[in-house]
Amino acid sequence: MHVTTIGLDLAKNIFQVHGVTTDGTTLFNRPVRRAQLLKFFEKQPPCLVGMEACATSHHWARELTKLGHEVRLMAPSYVKPYVKRGKSDAADAEAICEAVTRPTMRTVPIKSPEQQAVLCQHRARELLIGQRTQLSNIIRGLVGEFGYTLRKGMSYIRAFAEELKDGRGPDLPDVAADVIASLCKQLLTLHKRILALEKKIFRAARQDRRVKLLETIPGIGPVSASAIVATVGTPDNFKSGRDFAAWIGLTPLNKSSGGRERLGKITRMGDQYLRKLLVTGMTSRVRAAKAHPERADRWVASLLERKPVRLATVAMANKTARIVWAVLTRNEPYRNQSAT
Repeated sequence: MHVTTIGLDLAKNIFQVHGVTTDGTTLFNRPVRRAQLLKFFEKQPPCLVGMEACATSHHWARELTKLGHEVRLMAPSYVKPYVKRGKSDAADAEAICEAVTRPTMRTVPIKSPEQQAVLCQHRARELLIGQRTQLSNIIRGLVGEFGYTLRKGMSYIRAFAEELKDGRGPDLPDVAADVIASLCKQLLTLHKRILALEKKIFRAARQDRRVKLLETIPGIGPVSASAIVATVGTPDNFKSGRDFAAWIGLTPLNKSSGGRERLGKITRMGDQYLRKLLVTGMTSRVRAAKAHPERADRWVASLLERKPVRLATVAMANKTARIVWAVLTRNEPYRNQSAT
């Protein structure tokens, strides 16, 4: 008998492997050190390997695929129900091995190094934006302690930082002025780094035809389009636009029972970053529709008349996700059928 399915529990140094035969007989369940992992799989016949989609999983999936194995990545939340009892590496590896053989198990597409390189830029940009927001909040709070109020918006914070840098700031005690000036200098530096990252994202986006196609969709800019292409890769991984929207977490949570259909809020499962970008883009569309009603398409105007703003924004993000799938699948630009 030889192994046909292996469950691999990933870790930093000590991995756990669980192998079974065609009839489910366990052949091994043992730890393997990081340096010996590839050598271990080189000795195994080509088989099905299951892993949880977590840190380093895409790297190991690519390496094991090179050795001739069929690798499937699964969301950890889908593996958890197969853990029988307790929490250990051996139990996790066994659960992964069991889950990967289910015919209806949903898998995560394996990302290429190029996709992950683009996503590195997006993750770094997201981190820097969060740090910039934290700095702006503390600057606003510290200045407020001395009776000065700054207007809402990052542009006003940057303008204040520039004034303080040029010595045109408010009259503050020396100690407080030094602290706030240091924070303002850090904020301006972060802003420059964010702009530099965005320029790199824009430059790469202009060279990708798929990104250009997605930019034809209202509410989708180069940052959102670049993130979608880098995360999704090929739309063939999804059967329909609804599956893609559900993968992002924009479909209603189904709580139906006893023949009664009950739909709740959106599931918020899947890629949080893509969901955030889509909702943010649709929020901009809503603001534009309110500022210029004559330019809004009929569907958006009708939706805003019938539904609250936030609910309408999420509904627009759901529809946009389906349009994204259609554009990528058909490989043609978006044509708005509901424009006035």
